[in-house]
Amino acid sequence: MEEICAKFVSQKISKTRWRPVPLGSLQTAETFATGSWDNEENHVSLWSIGDFGNLDSDGGFEGDHQLLCDIGHHGDVMDLQFFDQERIVAASSTGYVTIFLHHPNNQTLSVNQQWTTAHYHTGPGSPSYSSAPCTGIVCNNPEIVTVGEDGRINLFRADHKEAVRTIVWEVHFHPSNPDHLFTCSEDGSLWHWDASTDVPEKSSLFHQGGRTSTFLSHSISNQANVHQSLISSWLTDPAKDRIEITSLLPNRTLSVNSLDVLGPCLVCGTDAEAIYVTRQLFS
Repeated sequence: MEEICAKFVSQKISKTRWRPVPLGSLQTAETFATGSWDNEENHVSLWSIGDFGNLDSDGGFEGDHQLLCDIGHHGDVMDLQFFDQERIVAASSTGYVTIFLHHPNNQTLSVNQQWTTAHYHTGPGSPSYSSAPCTGIVCNNPEIVTVGEDGRINLFRADHKEAVRTIVWEVHFHPSNPDHLFTCSEDGSLWHWDASTDVPEKSSLFHQGGRTSTFLSHSISNQANVHQSLISSWLTDPAKDRIEITSLLPNRTLSVNSLDVLGPCLVCGTDAEAIYVTRQLFS
């Protein structure tokens, strides 16, 4: 059995990522990054390993990983990805997205780029402004895509100070029937997500406009259960339950910026200088 080396680092580790090796290289991974969470001060750290199984002069394993450098991180590290050989992107519970640059000459990390309001529940400067955790990131140099608990998907470029594009403006559960979810987006879509247990046994393709719909998944077996009413439809196995998506607008428009729903009524406002209202959501 191969040797496994452990090092106690006095902080809770939330994310670990190997630094990618250059394309075409035959070398194995030797450097990895970590991010911490739930500590008084969190860090993004860079570590190096040697050859596992070889003994050094003190009788210890050379493969014991050594800290190269670290830097303080604002909030919990929710996700961590290498942007390239020298840069690491970190997502924060405070809504920050930060690019850290590794300086191999003096083994330090510095902030290369930072977006402090990448994810938030209301607009910056608003009296009710509050940050939203950034929960995930994916990198494809020079682009970075982030998602957060505010329902937004952001597209960043490393050389831009602002998001190149932001998508999923508002998300609302129906106040009295949480099996129904409503979303509006910058791309002009207004969708009704139906996860109720009485979705009819049928299949259709998605079409723009009207009350046409699609199913995310299908189930042949009967999902009836005496405890079904006590279980959220959004927490069940998507392979066993179905979600019907309905486009509520007759035609794709400019950005749909806001919506609200109450009983059978829905109202939304758009950048097309139009307000849409329906009183027959479930007809």
